[in-house]
Amino acid sequence: MAKVYPQTLSSSTPVSSKQEVFTLLMKSLIPGSNGCTVFDSDGRIVYRVDNYHKTCSKQVDIMDAKGKVLFTIVSKKLSVLGSWEGSRSANTGKNKKKPEFRVTKVLSIRKVLGFLAGVSSLKVVVGLDKNRPRQYVMEAQIYKSSCRIVDDFGNLVAEVKRKITKGGVVLGEDVLTMVVEPYEDHCLIMGLVVVFGLVHRKM
Repeated sequence: MAKVYPQTLSSSTPVSSKQEVFTLLMKSLIPGSNGCTVFDSDGRIVYRVDNYHKTCSKQVDIMDAKGKVLFTIVSKKLSVLGSWEGSRSANTGKNKKKPEFRVTKVLSIRKVLGFLAGVSSLKVVVGLDKNRPRQYVMEAQIYKSSCRIVDDFGNLVAEVKRKITKGGVVLGEDVLTMVVEPYEDHCLIMGLVVVFGLVHRKM
């Protein structure tokens, strides 16, 4: 990467009419803290997660470049394999509303090229306070950094994978590319990716 620690900040637009590409550094920029830092295609910081000396915290805040909390994700014990709920920052205090999304973990075994492969799937329900919530599935091979998010029609919504330079060099497991399809809420997608990171103990 030419710029891992850029000098400029960004006020991220939550939705775009075109495909957007972000770079995820699965590290906090605060010394001694765990989390991740997200850059836009111009190398500016758009999202931050800082867990402060903790990994797999039961509550994680997603902040913008200036430290304003955008989403709060909380671990829930609603199933044997685990469940997480995410609320926007406005859904706190006296005006607290239902969480905007819930992610539950399922484990399936698939046969790939004659071998049994463990696949970790996360079921996502968005819009818990609506009559017709949207549903997504996040899926990745166990111990891999890649993740695909698809809707209930099988359409790709976002994808996270190892970052590759223009010269074809695959960077380390802590440097990822996040591609978000048009008209998808970037902050919501970031919330789902953070849950993925928590599940796989990457932050």
